[in-house]
Amino acid sequence: MAIILTEAEAKALLTKVLSYSKADECEVNILGEERGNLRYARNEVSTSGSTTNQNLQVQSAFGKKVGTATIDEFDDASLEKVVRRAEELARLAPENPEHVGVLGPQQYLKATGFTDATANITPDTRADAVAKSLQLSRDQKLTAAGFLQDSHGYTAMMNSKGLFAYYPSTNVNFSLTVRTDDGKGSGYVARGYTDFTKLDTAAATRIAIQKAQGSAEARAIEPGKYTVILEPTAAAVLLENIYFNLDARSADEGRSYFSKVGGKSRLGDKIVDERVTIYSDPTNAELPASPWSGDGRPQEKTMWIEKGVVKNLSYSRYWAQKTGKKAIPGPNNVIMLGGNASLEEMIKSTQRGILVTKLWYIREVDPQTILLTGLTRDGTFYIENGKIKHPVKNFRFNESPIIMLNNLESLGKPERVVSTETDQNYLVPPMKIREFTFTSLSDAV
Repeated sequence: MAIILTEAEAKALLTKVLSYSKADECEVNILGEERGNLRYARNEVSTSGSTTNQNLQVQSAFGKKVGTATIDEFDDASLEKVVRRAEELARLAPENPEHVGVLGPQQYLKATGFTDATANITPDTRADAVAKSLQLSRDQKLTAAGFLQDSHGYTAMMNSKGLFAYYPSTNVNFSLTVRTDDGKGSGYVARGYTDFTKLDTAAATRIAIQKAQGSAEARAIEPGKYTVILEPTAAAVLLENIYFNLDARSADEGRSYFSKVGGKSRLGDKIVDERVTIYSDPTNAELPASPWSGDGRPQEKTMWIEKGVVKNLSYSRYWAQKTGKKAIPGPNNVIMLGGNASLEEMIKSTQRGILVTKLWYIREVDPQTILLTGLTRDGTFYIENGKIKHPVKNFRFNESPIIMLNNLESLGKPERVVSTETDQNYLVPPMKIREFTFTSLSDAV
């Protein structure tokens, strides 16, 4: 059987699996994907790999007793066996008081997250893309280490109430670190796309080279509060910690930043600068996503924070029923609107500040305020009188993205970026922030 099924093939297979069910309710999920990658270090390719994965999951329910089983064999006997196993587990399970029944048929938005160019990548395609990057670093007598990874596949689901959903997708991520020969300078770049033809490894490599060469003679300056310009890659790893907290139940139960005294949430409150708007939309052309969530609920264009005000939090179906609210699923993609300022204009308008390429090793200090700590890396630069003066030694920071977005000076045009912490893709603008807190120096490059 093919790894990547068409919509018709997936529908036929799921229909067959459901025909074996004797449970009160049954839901079947399937995914198939092919991944390829090429890794290089010290200017030489070290590994080239590919993986295929096909997995089918059956969830059976007798009342509120639920059992789940998975399998990666697809002959008829195996398919019937996995259904029986899910039913057996369901009968053994205690009742789940939070279980809600499966949904009936749903209407989904049209999202296009699949491109033939990415699906048809071969090892030769990867090698050509990486060769362009390696040539540039070798010519400059620099040392490069990078990773190019692509995937294409689909997910589909069907249940005993007639719901069916199918979504094919593709993705390619490229990340690169370039070091000077003496190890004193380091530059980083990451790119993510749905369409492989948009990836320009040479252009990306030139950025990493520029950062590496420019950061070689870093000077130590005093930690403290500075105006910072965060490139989108740096901003994303802070912002995503807001996104992870957009959950109504944890807010209602007093467990998150979005909680308020008395079992209330910050819904309707203005929490950040009015220029901040964060939303999800599976039909976004630059960052398409599945138009359905894991339990089959439709994904719609949803405002999470609009002009600084919390507009929505996500609700599980159980919590929505309990609280009498709409069951809004968590986002499959997240987009932050930006402004018109270019990075050059942000630098030019800065009297004294720091340009940050990348933040990493992000750890939560206080979940109630989303206070985070982490380190700068791979190109940190001091700005004086509107110009980059010199590279600076790396810092540890302690900052909350909520406080950060209240200290907003300006925003640039959103770019698709890859989180260095989670590999998630987002649309994030570069941003200029005042009074960003650096607490100590780091000797790392």
